[in-house]
Parts: sequence; structure tokens; C-alpha cells
Amino acid sequence: MKRTISVVTLATIMALTLTTAAMSGPVLDNILKKGQLTVGLTGNQPPFNAKNKAGKVIGMDAALAELIATNMGVKLKLVTMPFADLLPALRAGKVDMVMSGMTITPDRNLKVAFIGPYFISGKGVITKTKSVATIQGPEGINQPNIRIAALKDSTSQKMVEKAAPKAKLTTAGSYDEALEMLLTDKVDVIVADYPFCALTAYRNTDKGLTSGDVRLTHEPLGIAMPEDTLLINWMQNFIKLIEGNGELDELRNHWFNEKVWSKELQ
Repeated sequence: MKRTISVVTLATIMALTLTTAAMSGPVLDNILKKGQLTVGLTGNQPPFNAKNKAGKVIGMDAALAELIATNMGVKLKLVTMPFADLLPALRAGKVDMVMSGMTITPDRNLKVAFIGPYFISGKGVITKTKSVATIQGPEGINQPNIRIAALKDSTSQKMVEKAAPKAKLTTAGSYDEALEMLLTDKVDVIVADYPFCALTAYRNTDKGLTSGDVRLTHEPLGIAMPEDTLLINWMQNFIKLIEGNGELDELRNHWFNEKVWSKELQ
């Protein structure tokens, strides 16, 4: 990054820090007692989160989670799992929050709380250059001969089911699985978050991949939270704080506009 993300000023930390366990809700109380914040993510959704060559999870989500843990005064533990398992893990108390490029939807918000958005995304497509002419026709991807991959239980899957009912949809457990399907010609198109499509095409131009240059939907991404009023309140104030002091914009710029870090990926 152009400058290191700074820890919030001492005065602000004192205002945000919860000084006694008696003040805490059940989840926040447990985080403070353990001295650890456990965050669930997939670990394979670059630039939101991905593993580098050393096996460490990096990306916008990981960096934001680290900033949150630092200002809570606790250590960070990242737990990777399939996208479809993230919200069940949160509801079961296996993780304290979920940060994995997850869109805030009315249906999800009926089950868990959301903080954000911390990034506005949208759906994009990635395909092979040879298939571009076909999907740019009047019917787009909504054709019986078009095979589409989308992440299981994601808003991408729901979008394909609604916007392209004629196409053949295959759900994938991970972006890596979907990409392998595309590279081996098992599908013609991947529908996914626009940043992933753009980055993947950039990293695989030698394999004939290309992505669309427009966002197809409006996708506000948020942090999924348990029902803990004080934890939710702390997170709301913290996100507002780093939006105001520019730290959140710096994270966004580094992970979505700069490409140097992509050389670290597996």
C-alpha cells in the first residue's frame, strides 16, 4: 500500500473500547474473554479474500478483519469454509462474524444482522474470448446452449436463475472450482462478483479469458453479524470511523485498483 494502515488514534480507541465484561453482549463478551476474533470466509474469492503462495489468507476482507481485531485489542483467527457454509457457521456460533464478499439481501438479513456496506460490487461475467460473440447476441447468456457456473447459494446463482432461465446452470462450491470448469470447457461462462471477474481475466489472459466491462447488478457487500446489540453498535461506529478518516478508501484502492499484490496469489 502507499502507506501503512494506521491504528485508530488512542482517543478514539478509548471511546470505542468496551472496558468491562459487564457492558458486553454474549458474543462480544466471549471475544474479549478469549482475546480472539474469529472470522469466517472462503479464502478463494480474490480480491476479497484468497490464499497467497505461503498459504496465508490475504485480500480486502482479511485486511479489514485484521484492522477490526487490532482495534478491539484481540488477535484475529480466520476460518475458511465453502461459501454455502458461512451463514450456518455464524448462526451456530462457530465464527463471530462473516466477511466474504457477501451481498446484503433481505432474505439473509432476516436471519442475521449486517454491517455495511463496506464495498459496492455487482455481478459480472468471465468467459473465453471465443465465446464472447455468442453471449453478446440479443439473448445474452439466456440461451439453451449456454452453460453457466455460479457459486452455490450466492446472489450470482439467484441472478442466473432469474435472468437466464433458459441457460444450463451448474453451481460450484468455490470460485476455484468454477474457474476450472471454464478452463476445461465444461461451462461457457462464470457469473460472479465483478471484481473477481476482472482480476481473474487479468491473471489469465494467456489462457484466453476475458471479462465484461460493466456491472450487471448493484450489490452492497456487508459483514454478517450475530444478534449481539453492543457488538453490532461497536462495528457500526467503527466502520463509520474508518470511512471518515480515509482508511477504508485506502483498503479499497489497494485491493481493487492496484494489481501488484496479485503476484502473491497461489
